[in-house]
Amino acid sequence: MREIFAGLPWWVKWVAVPVIALVVFGGLIASVVGFVIGLLFKVLVFVALVGGVIYVVRKFTSSSSSRSDW
Repeated sequence: MREIFAGLPWWVKWVAVPVIALVVFGGLIASVVGFVIGLLFKVLVFVALVGGVIYVVRKFTSSSSSRSDW
């Protein structure tokens, strides 16, 4: 494989081969990137919701316990 690329001009190695790879695997790459970004977004939403629930529960728990002290 190395001998095949050694005899080719630089533009074939650094321009043509990556362009061909993007054309052939472009849909696969786009779907994987979309999946990863969607997964990260869902993880961030999950963390925000869990943090919000914990905040609300602690807020109500602390206010109800201070009310019982009266």
